[in-house]
Amino acid sequence: MKSYPKIIDRILEVIRRHKTFCIVGHVRPDGDCVGSQLGLTLALKGAGKTVVCWNEDAIPPKYKFLDPDGLLQKPRPGKKFDCVIATDCASFERLGKAGRFSVNRKMLINIDHHESNPNYGDVNWVSARESSCGELIFRLLKVARWPITRPIADCLFAAVSTDTGSFQYPTTRPGTFHTGAELVTRGANLAKICDEVYQSYSLSRMRLLRHVYSKFRLTANDRIAYLWLKQADFSRTGAESNDTEGLIDHIRAIEPVVVACVFEELEPGLTRISLRSKNPNVNVNEIAAQFGGGGHQAAAGARIPGPPLSVQRKVIAAIKRALHGVK
Repeated sequence: MKSYPKIIDRILEVIRRHKTFCIVGHVRPDGDCVGSQLGLTLALKGAGKTVVCWNEDAIPPKYKFLDPDGLLQKPRPGKKFDCVIATDCASFERLGKAGRFSVNRKMLINIDHHESNPNYGDVNWVSARESSCGELIFRLLKVARWPITRPIADCLFAAVSTDTGSFQYPTTRPGTFHTGAELVTRGANLAKICDEVYQSYSLSRMRLLRHVYSKFRLTANDRIAYLWLKQADFSRTGAESNDTEGLIDHIRAIEPVVVACVFEELEPGLTRISLRSKNPNVNVNEIAAQFGGGGHQAAAGARIPGPPLSVQRKVIAAIKRALHGVK
């Protein structure tokens, strides 16, 4: 009796039938996206497939150690593929140019763990109970019985670790620890991953962190913490957009706070919001969905057009409604 979802057999059947692949991920890739993309790319190459790995945005500096050969590249128009595999991407739109430039394909496989995913692929494996896409890729490789080399183990451990907050988030399940242990057993360099990902911050990020601590605001009896990141803040600190990863956790950690929100000015009239919830009764995926976004119950986001203050008022009001009656 099989102890894995039947969809894995379907995915492996598609992979075995085809030769050329493009592995794509969401814009502004985080550790789970980068690790899942690269881990799957390396595994498919090891299986004798012709593979490219595309992302609209460059790999964040702290994850570059996972890609010494420069496999993750900018999308190029006019290419043809037998199969495109999207990893860790909640919607096709979030693929950006990687999605638009890879439409000349026979099949699109969608592997993801976001509950808001609308199953946009020809073949879809969306499992919201998994805490990271890296866990899904690991399971796929095990069922396929492809070698999980040390570089692959590094990529997938980084994916699992970063999307669970170092195995601290409530989405972390017993199986998540088993996955981490197996990856270390297979050669994942725990010391190097922790040093590169968690203990090597740029000076520009630290300047941005100083801004976080001096400019965050509290409202709703200190149950909501929020912060603005304007273009001027990036110019002043020398930081880039990838330096914002994890900043929200600093205001989320304030003891009375239930929901944290970061407003990031992407361009005049367009704001990106990131939401985090510490209470299982407050589903920020539902809040983000009100603004065309999505994600998970405890972590979600959206891009909202409009004047900044108007965006702030609408989002804070939506959070307050979600908090109503929650202790």
